[in-house]
Amino acid sequence: MIDPALQPTLAPAEPTAEESASAHVSRGFWGEAWVRFRKAKLSMLALLFVAGLTLIALLAPAIAGTKPIVCRYKGAIYFPCLGYFVRSWENPVFVNDKFRLVYPENLKKKDPESWAVWPLVYQDPYRRVRADEWPGQPENLTGDKGVPSRVNLFGTDQRGVDVFAQMVHGTTIALLVGFVSMSIASVIGVTFGALAGYLGGWVDTLLSRLIEVVQCIPTLILILAAMALLEKPNIWHMMVIIGLTGWTSIARLARAEFLKLKQADFVVAAEALGAGRMRIMFRHILPNALAPVLVPVTFGIASAILIETSLSFLGFGSPPPNPSWGAVLDSGRNNLAMWWLVVFPGGAIFLAVLAYNLIGEGLQEATDPRLRGGR
Repeated sequence: MIDPALQPTLAPAEPTAEESASAHVSRGFWGEAWVRFRKAKLSMLALLFVAGLTLIALLAPAIAGTKPIVCRYKGAIYFPCLGYFVRSWENPVFVNDKFRLVYPENLKKKDPESWAVWPLVYQDPYRRVRADEWPGQPENLTGDKGVPSRVNLFGTDQRGVDVFAQMVHGTTIALLVGFVSMSIASVIGVTFGALAGYLGGWVDTLLSRLIEVVQCIPTLILILAAMALLEKPNIWHMMVIIGLTGWTSIARLARAEFLKLKQADFVVAAEALGAGRMRIMFRHILPNALAPVLVPVTFGIASAILIETSLSFLGFGSPPPNPSWGAVLDSGRNNLAMWWLVVFPGGAIFLAVLAYNLIGEGLQEATDPRLRGGR
């Protein structure tokens, strides 16, 4: 027998990479979903594209416009470019001093000590730029002559308005329609779906019949009827109508998730502790039911963009002079020789809708364990 005291002591083995990873705290459901989503290259590319569109929408006045981003005039600092978002945000001093929307010449003429920071492209989405309005820049050509050039990157329309400026500022309307309408639809859909799935009984029956009725209403026809009845329709009316008719698929998915999760152990425990119905529904069940609900939201944003551009193409969309991708596409319908009026807005609409659909598919694969198992 060998004396145990004489046996060499072995140093503890170094933990492997897998053991170290398992020792860390779990990422959680959303962390794991994000890891799986990042592996879908097309979905990640689509997400980056949408992020780029969002950045363009937020910085549209700094990308293309004829109003200074920031300027110093008569001893005060102004931000005239904000007038592209809301007209009242443009300080009235420029109207009172009769600038008539031409800033480069009037700033120096009326205040020699003034200075300004200008957008990257001196073109306006609402009007035609005249000759030498910007030093050394020629006027915008009209009709078939307005082909894409160094001055007009995407050409001009029949009125001589720059298409690139309209496309940049039209991004704001396209994304705004999608996000606002789907925000309204999400609130209504999740609320009705939660009530129907958790309460059940006559509440479930009543709300399920309401969902079926709303699904029978064609959104496009309802918007056209509402626009005809309203005295002064605007883009916000369209967003509300799309949101009021686009919540049904969200409600049905939310109802199914609440029906499944209300029998879970954590819900039974919350009920045993005396938690109220509203707290259980929106504090405990809703965070666990959000994953499948996000998928129809992304598809709904793509659908809302298509509806807005379709209405603008038909002449019932955002009222003029608001720039819109569909309105630019409509302007090229009567003159097919002006190919740039079809190619650029058509390509933007196609890519935006495709991107949201790819994001929706990526979310579905990342959050649905059945699809992961199939792959």
